[in-house]
Amino acid sequence: MFRKFLCLSILLSAFMLISSQTATAAGDEEDKTGFIMHHVKDSHEWHFATFGNTHITLPLPVIIYSSDRGLEFYMSTQFQNPETHTFGKAYAHNGYYIDEHDHLKALDENRSFIELSITKNVAMLFIVLAIVIWIILSAASHYKKHPGQAPKGAASFIEPIVLFIRDEIALPNIGHHKYKKFTPYLLTIFFFIWFGNLLGLFPGAANLTGNIAVTATLAIFTFFVTNLNGNKDYWKHVVATPGVPAPLLLIIVPVEIIGLFTKPFALMVRLFVAITAGHIVILSFIGLIFVFESYAVGLASTVMVVFINMIELLVATIQAYVFTLFSAMYIGQAVAEHDHH
Repeated sequence: MFRKFLCLSILLSAFMLISSQTATAAGDEEDKTGFIMHHVKDSHEWHFATFGNTHITLPLPVIIYSSDRGLEFYMSTQFQNPETHTFGKAYAHNGYYIDEHDHLKALDENRSFIELSITKNVAMLFIVLAIVIWIILSAASHYKKHPGQAPKGAASFIEPIVLFIRDEIALPNIGHHKYKKFTPYLLTIFFFIWFGNLLGLFPGAANLTGNIAVTATLAIFTFFVTNLNGNKDYWKHVVATPGVPAPLLLIIVPVEIIGLFTKPFALMVRLFVAITAGHIVILSFIGLIFVFESYAVGLASTVMVVFINMIELLVATIQAYVFTLFSAMYIGQAVAEHDHH
């Protein structure tokens, strides 16, 4: 099993080397490590590889809403050089262009519009959701058709994870009376983050959970689930901590209020940094090959890339677990009945 996994990791790493090398093929003078941010950031097209003058890309929809024009639908290929697949003001279309940093802008700087484009990360979001929904519905279908029987297929994969999150995360942190209410939410964020992390490790995949907008949205969900379900004891500890002398409340209460926001902020940053850092480290080792142009460095970098890829598989699971665990802890603190001393 380990040999198969190692061979797969080597093949994936080799594909990443090819993909990264061709990403710098646009010009000899281009920064040889410039492909790193290209792979990490979001984009209006999904670029997989470049072989010679052939670009393997998936054009994505560019959707714009403005008060005078309404909804406008374009494809990313309409805003780029058809040969080099580069964006720029020179390739403007119908009053809009995508700049070198992949931001959609209007030629008229005073023009107001809302961008609703399906970017690479948004497309990856749909893929992750589709896979999660398919696996969950497949498991549910098995239980419906074969009640009381041992799980098979997707159900055998899902059941141990569901039981673990229910019994080892939700129950001990939220309590016997409330854990059933919040277990579906915890399962949702775990599977979404986990599959997003794992799929992001594939060569050419989008860095979904390494996008701070995605991690911020997940953290905001936890923030609202926690605080909207907070009981009177929870809010009393926030705005008038029991047993604290009145003068100290001037210090304690602001700290407690700030703490309401620092908790989800920590969730957001932790996931964003862990996933993005892993991608950057892997791509940095690949970049060393093209910087030094040495067979020895290439061999050492390839070994390190394979090793870090294996570690990233573990990190992908740990980060999904940590986000779910801390969300359960915050919810548990909000719904628990506190003893006043």
